[in-house]
Amino acid sequence: MNKPVLIIGGPTSSGKSALAVEIALSFNGVVINADSMQVYRDLAILTGRPDAATMAQVSHRLFGVLDGDDVCSAGRWREMASKEIEAAWKAEALPIVVGGTGLYLRALTRGLAEVPEISGEVRGAARALYDRLGGVGFQAELAIRDPEMAARLHSSDRQRLMRAWEVVEATGHSLAEWQAAAKSLPGLPLNAATLVLMPPRDALYGACDSRFLKMMEDGALAEVQRLAARRLAPERPVMKALGVRPLIAHMAGDIPLEEAVALAQRETRRYAKRQSTWFRNQTIGISEEPSEKADIETLKLVSSLYSENIKEEIFSFLNRFLLTLAG
Repeated sequence: MNKPVLIIGGPTSSGKSALAVEIALSFNGVVINADSMQVYRDLAILTGRPDAATMAQVSHRLFGVLDGDDVCSAGRWREMASKEIEAAWKAEALPIVVGGTGLYLRALTRGLAEVPEISGEVRGAARALYDRLGGVGFQAELAIRDPEMAARLHSSDRQRLMRAWEVVEATGHSLAEWQAAAKSLPGLPLNAATLVLMPPRDALYGACDSRFLKMMEDGALAEVQRLAARRLAPERPVMKALGVRPLIAHMAGDIPLEEAVALAQRETRRYAKRQSTWFRNQTIGISEEPSEKADIETLKLVSSLYSENIKEEIFSFLNRFLLTLAG
């Protein structure tokens, strides 16, 4: 099968969406969302969803398609994404799958047979945190990141508590999500090229902070007010979106707005760090043998934020991939 797919991954605020649009404009592409929060329609601003003007430039799919009271698992997203990829091919367009949700990208390309290996650094951090906080304190810390697993486990179950913390720290996803997705998700047979934006940490963190301030200017607080008014269950994924909890705490009078913004920025930087760890350690490529043609270059890492300065390099990579497939 020579029908191509382009996957664009990387941490939040790295410029993935802008790159996807540039490529779609030049290569007759359809942009398919692979961000677990941008699938929900409630938080267009806070999740950094492309605005109306951007979405009018090229075809966008799976952005804001689900209600906030819904749940989008990796398996459900993959089913939706597969249909959009097929539709793009039928329209003779290039499917461009873009997002920072590693669990989704892995589900699409490699399946989800098991939880990825956890680094020694993360395991050591879990041990140190448990030793410092003790069982009850560690469980409370886990509940902030992964309330579902924290509720399942007893505070005396050191090993399983640490395992749950390690998984969410290393992958950005709950162990419960991995366990649910692993039941039946083999990778799909795709011919894909993968672009991964991996900016230096200082540049990335600065972009995270600036982006959140721009979201606030664009109306993120009012957006969260509307979400809070729906009184959705706190375990709904949309209620865990970056910035939601600190902004709700501000609206409740618990913290000033400046503190809420600072907490949301810190939350975003930490998430970007976990995403960067994911993309450094995980192979998103299609299979052990990504293509029938061994000379096809299918993975490109870009060590910077996306800008016009690296556009030529990226387009050259993509042209080589498409021409080799066509040949």
